[in-house]
Amino acid sequence: MSDDTDLATRKMQFLYALRSKGVTDKRVLGAMEEIDRGPFVRGLFSERAYEDMPLPIACGQTISQPSVVGLMTQALNVSPRDKVLEIGTGSGYQAAILAKLARRVYTIDRHRRLVREARAIFEELNLHTITAITSDGSFGLPDQAPFDRIIVTAAAEDPPGPLLGQLKEGGIMVLPVGQSDTVQSLIRVHKTATGLEYDELRDVRFVPLLEGLGKD
Repeated sequence: MSDDTDLATRKMQFLYALRSKGVTDKRVLGAMEEIDRGPFVRGLFSERAYEDMPLPIACGQTISQPSVVGLMTQALNVSPRDKVLEIGTGSGYQAAILAKLARRVYTIDRHRRLVREARAIFEELNLHTITAITSDGSFGLPDQAPFDRIIVTAAAEDPPGPLLGQLKEGGIMVLPVGQSDTVQSLIRVHKTATGLEYDELRDVRFVPLLEGLGKD
């Protein structure tokens, strides 16, 4: 089997795995087919880019399991006119998928190296609707608020107040909540005219949401 055929087969299996785990939204599947996970996984683990598993990246962080990325994106229910805030750029993979679905994506990470490397990939992929920023994500991005959608890819004990405050009425936020050393719950928050509505989606495990900037 040639390398090209092998790669095509792995990509087909990748999409099948997403569907089998409950990612059924056609727009989300289309975005995940269009955005190749390969460039976001480097070094020793690059051969495993098309497996449905989280993998280590720089700065002690991880690139999330693709089916979890798909389920979070699906739960976010992004429309083409939406402005989205992502907390936790990581490899940049989630932001790249969001860029195929939304009008504008702002992504924040506390690690300068991760933001720098993600920007380079966004440039290579001509994803010019993403703005990547090094900052403390727990405070959100007040100067660009409010946001139609907010996604958090690190776990807090509770949804951070500043992020809830930056979510538009009618907006949706998806995030993991729970103690960092136990299984967390992925929840969806709807902001309505009368308050906040919460849906619990599934158990997950994410790195903790930390305050301050990283040392790199």
